[in-house]
Amino acid sequence: MAKIGNYISEAFEELKSNVTWPEWAEVQRLTIVVAVFSVLFALATWGVDEVFAKALAGFFNWIKG
Repeated sequence: MAKIGNYISEAFEELKSNVTWPEWAEVQRLTIVVAVFSVLFALATWGVDEVFAKALAGFFNWIKG
């Protein structure tokens, strides 16, 4: 158990002393970029799904019909 505590302690020390953290403005800007691309990717995925759903429905209606 002491090894786990030592590991966590060393990890926090590493984060405090050796990691270069970005400025708050950069974090906000990059968060907005990620959010916008996430929405665009979700819309693109939804669009492709709709196209394939309509194509399959048309195909099966053509077979049935």
